[in-house]
Formats: sequence, structure tokens, C-alpha cells
Amino acid sequence: MVHRAESSKADSEPAIRGTLSAADLATLESIEQRLLWLSTQIIHHANSIRPNPDKTKVGGHQASSASVASIMTALYFSFLRSGDRVSIKPHASPILHAAQYLLGNLDRSYLTTLREFGGLQSYPSRTKDPDPIDFSTGSVGLGAVAPVYASLAAKYCETKLGPVTSDRFISLLGDAELDEGNVWETVAEEAIQGLGNVIWIVDLNRQSLDRVIPGVRAARLKALFAGAGWHVLEAKYGSRLSAAMDGPHGAALRRRIDEMPNEEYQAMIRQADGSEIRRRLADVADRAWRTEILASVEHLDDDSIGRVVSNLAGHDLPRLIDVLAEADAVPDQPVVIFAYTIKGFGLPLAGDPLNHSQLLSQTQMDALQQVFGIPEDDVWATFPADSAEGAWCAEAASRLNTPRAAVAPLIDESAVPHRLDVTQPPTTSTQEALGRIMVRLAEVPGVGERTITLSPDVATSTHLAGWINKVGVFSAEKHAEFETAHGMVRWKPGPEGRHIELGISEMNLFSALGAFGLSYELSGQHLFPVGTVYDPFVCRGLDALIYGLYSESKMIFAGTPAGVSLSPEGGAHQSTVTVSLGIELPNLRFYEPAFAKEVEWAFLEGMRLLCDREHGTSTYLRLSTKPIDQTLLTGAITRLGEDELQRQVLLGGYRLIDARLDRPDLRLEDTVNIAVGGIMVPEAVEAARMLHEEGVAANVIVVTSAERLYAGLRRSRGSLLRDPKQAANLAHLSTLFPRPERHAPIVTVQDAASHSLAFLGGIHGAPTVPLGVDTFGQSGSRDALYTYAGIDPREIANAALLALEIAEDDR
Repeated sequence: MVHRAESSKADSEPAIRGTLSAADLATLESIEQRLLWLSTQIIHHANSIRPNPDKTKVGGHQASSASVASIMTALYFSFLRSGDRVSIKPHASPILHAAQYLLGNLDRSYLTTLREFGGLQSYPSRTKDPDPIDFSTGSVGLGAVAPVYASLAAKYCETKLGPVTSDRFISLLGDAELDEGNVWETVAEEAIQGLGNVIWIVDLNRQSLDRVIPGVRAARLKALFAGAGWHVLEAKYGSRLSAAMDGPHGAALRRRIDEMPNEEYQAMIRQADGSEIRRRLADVADRAWRTEILASVEHLDDDSIGRVVSNLAGHDLPRLIDVLAEADAVPDQPVVIFAYTIKGFGLPLAGDPLNHSQLLSQTQMDALQQVFGIPEDDVWATFPADSAEGAWCAEAASRLNTPRAAVAPLIDESAVPHRLDVTQPPTTSTQEALGRIMVRLAEVPGVGERTITLSPDVATSTHLAGWINKVGVFSAEKHAEFETAHGMVRWKPGPEGRHIELGISEMNLFSALGAFGLSYELSGQHLFPVGTVYDPFVCRGLDALIYGLYSESKMIFAGTPAGVSLSPEGGAHQSTVTVSLGIELPNLRFYEPAFAKEVEWAFLEGMRLLCDREHGTSTYLRLSTKPIDQTLLTGAITRLGEDELQRQVLLGGYRLIDARLDRPDLRLEDTVNIAVGGIMVPEAVEAARMLHEEGVAANVIVVTSAERLYAGLRRSRGSLLRDPKQAANLAHLSTLFPRPERHAPIVTVQDAASHSLAFLGGIHGAPTVPLGVDTFGQSGSRDALYTYAGIDPREIANAALLALEIAEDDR
């Protein structure tokens, strides 16, 4: 069995220490051992000592933390410097917190709180953990790629805006994370080529949750990285094993271990009996080869042979420090290091193929405490300040925690105009409106130059052509200008550009938007990132979007075109669930405008939210290519005034047709409210006019933000739950549904799933008929698709009559 505690003993094999002195190596190995102990104890306490009234396994990953103890030591106590931004694989959360504890960045009281409410999170979280975390991880693969796009954002900022506070961008990821498709979408992304400050370290322990991974896979992975333009380095064999392989008959030993299947290798190193390890090592059919293998290790006694053959480079500090220096010296490529490790190294469960979630027993922990020399009365002991380890930790903390002053102030929201007053044609779509707004935005001082757009190869089809023609495409180096077919877009790649065109990967888009939306926190420069994406494919990048929102990134994105209104494209391109996402996702403001003015106001509000780094949110605009008659808004502007209309639009909605004022001749007893999501406003207006002819007092309430209205309803209900005696305060909902109409029936209309606005009926218990798209669409004309989905004007009017009948029956 491999025990890390024995690794510094004087064995009969030579110790190769590279650039480290013997004293420094001993100090680092002592720190490494303490990291291993602390991470193991953090998990043990959470599962076996802390009261657990739920009787549910708390969890944690002792083997996964042990796998990277050497790598974490090499990183945090040797390689890293101020300004480096680091992502640590999810299951190594405990050892990350142990490192922060030894560096003085985590209070001792938190060590007993792993996976406890308000305590250390199960996986590293930049927003939930008490210690400094650069990148959240948890959903494997997403945290791994985040530093790549953060590096791209830093490069953009440094090229265009000046100095940044960041330096290198480093990911420590598990080898099983390379099963995630988003990783390879990033690896192959052309926009990241040339990033010379990105380093990935793959913890190649060749184990996932349920299996040992075949060795041939590592060679394939390396080839994939190299083919995508990455510089590939390997940390395979440690100092002791390399020395044996370089010694007499060492070639036979190297061949044997190179060709040994992972399963066989891990079973061999788990043997406690050195003679059994020797037997298994030489268990080959070729007699001559067997003889040479035995000769290569004949100088090792049975006590030391196990430590030598298990001496992989991922557990060898000199080799790790050297390979990190090699990676740092690569100036113009992202680098990946494959660090060979043993899962659970240094613990009794090392190499066990099922050790992923195994936990050490109290007996095993007691034995480990004694072997590691941990004080009996203080399982959380750090190092004395006057010890070599204490001094080393203090120096590392000073190096890492020396702040780089923010080089650029945050842009205040006052720099974002209240309005742009962009001239729009009498009939236009919301997608076209955004394109014209972006062109005007480029001229806004202090804001335009810090606005960056990103798109997954859909810039022209989402109306960014005017913006690109005005500001150019970003490239660190200037390239020749060229035009697209018909001269629609002039591509001018160069350092002055403010648009980044990504490959067709929505995961990459949202990963990049998330990183650019944290540019101030990570690199000290405030950006306004704006992305465009086909609305149905918001779902395709949903994991990356949620990751960015969880990390409290500040971004704006337009999902366009949306719904079955994109009629000729067919069901594969007709989004239905995205409104629900806009309502439900935390840290996200959602707007679905109908008119160009609404687009402008919602977009500028989103820009202001990007200025509030503490309480601001990201913004999602759901847009359409459907042309809408802008004069439909004239009545509301006349009745409310533009300032008041803008205020109501941003609060979530307004009354476009108010029958009390527009048709006072109609009986109020026959009132029905048509609440409509932006795209469907013309059909709702037509239905209301049909109902007016039938003597029905139909109102049209334009819901510009279902998310804002639902959030207001939740706040009101939550306030009542806390204090039932207070008066209900429905805020803007009281304006949309005034007291005389509280129980009037409602028809909700949405070019999306019908349930997305149905909550409006629950405000006052009004009878509600929800209309929407609850089946997959198909190709056809817009009118045909609306009839097919049951959201055409006649169906809306019929639904209103049905709602009135239901209301009458309920009386």
C-alpha cells in the first residue's frame, strides 16, 4: 500500500530533487502532507463527527482531494503569484479550502462546516464560499473552461483598455471532465488560439465514478489537444521512478509500466507486500524481458519498491514544479499538462477502483493522524509561525495576497443614457430595432468603447451587421479587411474591433459571455458584454448560461428570432420554453418587448444593471423578426406619456388598450383582460377589437416582462407570509389589474408554452384561459402556424368569451 508519509524517507533508490534543495523539498512535502490530512479530516468531520439529524450521507471526496495534494502544493505554495486566476476541479473542494486555511484566507471555524448551510460548499463557489474563489466549479467541464474565456476577456481588455489585474489563468481538472462535450468545443475554438497565459493541469488518475479508464485513452486525448493547437506537456513518471528507468535495465521497466493496463497497475500498487509487487511487476510471458525487469529493481528492497513503482509525476513535487515552469515558458499557445496520479494517493483507499466516494473509518483516521504526526488535541493544527513550514506558508500568502490595484474605475450607471431616441421605421421587428440601437450605442462616451458583442456565427442573421461595420471585429493583430457576399458586412479584424465571432457553439457563447461579464472582478476592467443567439438554441447553451448566472456574471443576451413566429424555419428552430427560463432562472432579468421603443428601454436598463456589481443582474431579451406596426403604441404614449410608459415597461407591463377609456360605452360587467407577451401584441389587439364589436370590454395588457411581474407577486406573497396582518402590496400588478377588475377573467397569450403567463390568474383568483404553443411547430406561413397553435386573433377572442362564461358560472 502506498503511504505518502513515507515518501521522504531515505530509500535505497536515489532521490532526484530537480531545482529544489533537500530542505525546501522536505518543507513542501510536510505542507503537502498537512493539506492531505486537513482535506481528509474536513470530510471525515462532516460525515462521521458532526451531528446529522437527516441521517443522509453528507458526502465528500477524500480520494479525489488526495489525488491532487501534490499538485495543489506545487501550485499554491510554489508556482502561483498575485493576479493568477485558478479553477479547481469540483471534487477537490476540501483540499482547496485546506490550502486557503494554511494561507490564512479561511477562518478555522469553517473547517467543520463542509456541506453545511452557510458553510463550505460541496464544490468551489465564488459566490457562496467564505474564502476567495476565482471560478465556481461543480457541473464538471464548465469551471474548467471558464479560465480560458476569462483569459480572452483579459486579452481584450489589455489590448483595448490598458493594464489588467489578472496574470495567468489556470485550471486543475479531473480526467473524467474531458468526457464533457463543452470542453472540446472550447479546446477547438479558434478565438482562443494564441492565449499564452492559459494552463490546464489534467489530474490523470484514470478513474471516474464507476470505472478505471483504459490507458490508451490518454494518448488519444493528447493528440486531440495537439491537433487543436494546444501545447501538450506530460508529467508521467516521478523522480524516483525515472531514476530507476534511466538506470541499468531501466528500459525494460519503462516498457513494462508503459504497457501495463491501468487496472493491473492500480491493483499492483495496492499490494502491501513488496515481494508481491515485485512478482506482479515481472509477470510477463517473455522470459528475457522478465529477467530485465527484475534486474532493473534488484537494488530496491521490499520496503521501498512500492514507493518507487507508484512514484508518478503527479505526486512528485520536483517534477511538478519543473513542468509548471515549462508550461509558463510557452508564450503563444494554451498549454495542457497531463499529470499522472493515483486516486486516493497517501490514503488506505489509494487506487481502489471504487474509491470515488469511499470514506475512511475512525480507526483509519486515528492511524493516519499518528502517522502524519498531527497533535492529538488539535486535528486542525497549522504550523508554528517560527517553523520552516510556517514561514513558507506566510511567504506564499504574502506573494498571493499582494493586491493589484484596480486600474480602471467602474462605470457608473449614470453614464448609460436614459434614452437613445433611435429613429425606427413605422413597421419593424424587435430584432431589427436592437441592431439600430447597437449602432447608436457605439457613440455613447464611456459606454460604447467598453461594449463588446459576441455571437456564435450568427452575427449577421441577428442584425449585428451595422454594429460590426461601425466598430470592427476584434483581433490582437490586424488582418486584411474583407466583405461578405453582397457587401452586407465589412469584416475588419484588428485590435480596435469590438465584436468577437465564435464558432457555432452556444456553449462557447455563454461560457464567453459569463467570463466577459466578470471582467471587472477577474481583471479589473469593466466591460458591457452583449451576445446574440438564436432563441431556440438558448437551451443548447443552458448549462453554460446557468453557470454564468450562478457565478453572478453581468451580461446581456438577445435570443432571436423566437417562437413559431419564425414560421418558415420549422419546428427545429421554433422556441417554446425560453420564456419559462426567463422567468425561472435566478440572477436574470427577462424582457420580451413588442415595440422598438420597448427594446431600447429594456436594453438600456440591462446596461445599467451591468454597472451594479453587487446587486445587478444579467438581462435576457427575447426578440423576433416579426414586423410590427409601431403606431399601435401611439395610444398608450398619448394616454400615459413617454416617461410613465417607459417606467411601466421596465416594471413588466402596461395597458395598451384600456376599455374604460378607449370604449366607455361598453359594460364593465363584461370586462376581460387579454395579457399578451410581446410578439403577439398585434393579434391581441385585433382580438380585442373583435370583442369590442361583440360588446365585450376587452383590455389588452402588454406583458413586457413576465419575470418582473412574477417576481413582484412573489415579493408580495412572501411579505404576507412574514406578516399576515399587513396590507397586501401588489405594487405594479395593482396598476395592471385595478381593483374594479380584480376578478375579471383573463386570457393569456404567448408565442411560447401557455403556462408561462397563467400565473396571472392566481393574483386574485380570476378565471383564466391560457393560450400558447404546447406542441412542436412546423414550416408554414405565420398565420397558418398561429392557427395551428391556437393563438390567432379568432382563437383569442373565443378564449375571451369562454373565460366570461366560466366567470358567469362561478358567480
